[in-house]
Amino acid sequence: MSADISCVADVARFHGRVRPDAEALWFEGESISYSRLDALSSQCAQALLAAGVKPGDRIGTLAKGNADFFVLWFGCLKVRACLTPVNWRLAPPEIAFILKDAGCRLIVVGQDYAETIAGLDLPDLATVVQFERGHPVWPGFRAWIGAQAATDPKLAALPDDDVIQLYTSGTTGLPKGVQLTETNYDAVFEGATQVWAKFEPEEGVLVAMPLFHVAGANLGMLALRQGARAVVMREVDIGRLIQTIAEHGIKHAFMAPAIINMLLQHPAQAEADLSSLRHVYYGASPISEEVLTRAQARLGANFMQLYGLTETIGGGTYLSPDMHDPTLGKLRACGRPSPGYEVRVRIDGRDALHDEVGEIEIRSRGVMKGYWNRPEATAEAIDAEGWFRSGDAGFFDRDGFLYIHDRVKDMIVSGGENVYPAEVENALMSHPDVADAAVIGVPDERWGEAVKAVVVLRAGANLDVASIIAHCRDQIAGYKTPKSVDTIDVLPRNPSGKVLRRELRAPYWEGRARQVG
Repeated sequence: MSADISCVADVARFHGRVRPDAEALWFEGESISYSRLDALSSQCAQALLAAGVKPGDRIGTLAKGNADFFVLWFGCLKVRACLTPVNWRLAPPEIAFILKDAGCRLIVVGQDYAETIAGLDLPDLATVVQFERGHPVWPGFRAWIGAQAATDPKLAALPDDDVIQLYTSGTTGLPKGVQLTETNYDAVFEGATQVWAKFEPEEGVLVAMPLFHVAGANLGMLALRQGARAVVMREVDIGRLIQTIAEHGIKHAFMAPAIINMLLQHPAQAEADLSSLRHVYYGASPISEEVLTRAQARLGANFMQLYGLTETIGGGTYLSPDMHDPTLGKLRACGRPSPGYEVRVRIDGRDALHDEVGEIEIRSRGVMKGYWNRPEATAEAIDAEGWFRSGDAGFFDRDGFLYIHDRVKDMIVSGGENVYPAEVENALMSHPDVADAAVIGVPDERWGEAVKAVVVLRAGANLDVASIIAHCRDQIAGYKTPKSVDTIDVLPRNPSGKVLRRELRAPYWEGRARQVG
């Protein structure tokens, strides 16, 4: 990484030493300096050791955004444990699956989800700590770590150590733990700071995206890596986001396209002073050219699109600010490969020609170690030469710009969240009135895509949309739940029985370009 920062834990150590009084984190009125961050994370490390945590252990967390997430993360790193954030939007059975899959014996939970954890059957969970005070049994996080000395254990990190394990769903519907290592973070630190995430010390960086996402976690860590101020939001509230940009002089922000669109529609933005914004990074889901050009005009910032996946630690390609000139005709492109990343398009075992659609593959030191305890899935995703199969279909134009054409898999991206049809279809099929079901993404002006169910009803049943949606909501996360339900006499299938979703999607997408940011 560098002579001064040789592992991710060194980020807190280095800046705690060279700029001890500078603000590292701000969250809901509390400011944490770099020396305080270093000390708190050392106390956290000692608390983890006292709880029996060993190198390689997975430490779970289920909470909305907060500054202590980073205290916990650095504490884990200092004892060579791996932080495992859980998507707080998931349904309780999904949360339980992830915690069991990761083998978490210790979890730090936000007060919003204390009752969720208390109600789950997790026999291996030995220690529960709560970020905020208030639970009658579990200790508060600051009190729990406060009982320990601020002594850095200084365990030597190895290049293959897992830094964080983020869960991403697969086409089977079972979440998979993406293992991101010290080597992966070395790659993202090197590439991002060369091109897109050039933050100056003490500049304000808005960390609004969820910290269980690679976008949220990485942006916060990149800000700290460069000695900037990470201003953390509990969750996206557009009015508060606008206020935060103005009050904190935010210069850098990552926003999913849905957030950009909602910001433009919010009445508070008309009078707000957002002139401090210098860079807006976007990605994770589709964005229309109309929304993009309106955002450029209103915010006056440099816009940069980022294309990547959790499995590539968010890296892949970038569309630089200079290419956001509408007259250049590149607004629908995802850009060129990021430093340290190789990107190719393959079709039938060969490299695709210009403008020829194939599957996008990525090779880099940023590509994940693998899927936790999923050797077969890992081997299917990464070939012997280190190329990761993205599951996205796209093409390169003659200028070397990558375009996303469609998805090889049938994943739906709604508001930056990935939704796999198999998960939703499993929930639909357990409804007593549903005989067969398919799920597709349809255009949505707010979220990019919305989840639509197309069902075949059982004989004698009548369509009860509210009942079907409520049934799904009890089993899966709200953002995965269908927003609408149509009926069909029989689903179109190929000879092997696979549903032809492209035929179901076609009428809704006629005249539109499906685009992935």
